[in-house]
Amino acid sequence: MNISFNNLFTQNNGYHLKSTEEKMERIQKTQSQIDFFEGKKAELKDMHCTTLDEIAEKLALYNNYNDQIDAVKKQFNYEQMMHCMDEAEELGEKIAEAAEELEPKTAEERREELAKEALGVEDEGILDEMLDELPEETLEETLEDMLQDDQTMKEALEEELPEVLEQEKLTEMYLDRQYVPFDTKA
Repeated sequence: MNISFNNLFTQNNGYHLKSTEEKMERIQKTQSQIDFFEGKKAELKDMHCTTLDEIAEKLALYNNYNDQIDAVKKQFNYEQMMHCMDEAEELGEKIAEAAEELEPKTAEERREELAKEALGVEDEGILDEMLDELPEETLEETLEDMLQDDQTMKEALEEELPEVLEQEKLTEMYLDRQYVPFDTKA
């Protein structure tokens, strides 16, 4: 019984993480070990036995080779599981980084970003070039407008906050009334 792992990754070669090369090495190592023990089993076919002891020894070798093949496969499966976990963790980290970049910024972060851009602290980009072309008065007015908008939004949120808290209390009270504990012993 010869298992071929060679075609396992050739179908999906467009997407590689850093652990893919290690996986290919494990596949080749496992395949070479299985081929070695399969070859040993094939050699047993050519071995001629005349006594019961020789037959028992041949059978013991055959079972030992099968056990070795099973152990190699189990080890490969374990390593494969760990590889999948590593890939999932690596992919999760990449997704978390991307999600963090896409998170909406707070007013303070936007203010800091605008200040950095206005001072030219960040890398030069199209926005920096456009800001350099604008007169300082326009930048100051824009910054003041944004700060006023931020203040207006903050006031609006403060006005809506009691309503939101009241709605949360009502929802919580409704859910508490919906929950009815029961005794399973009765």
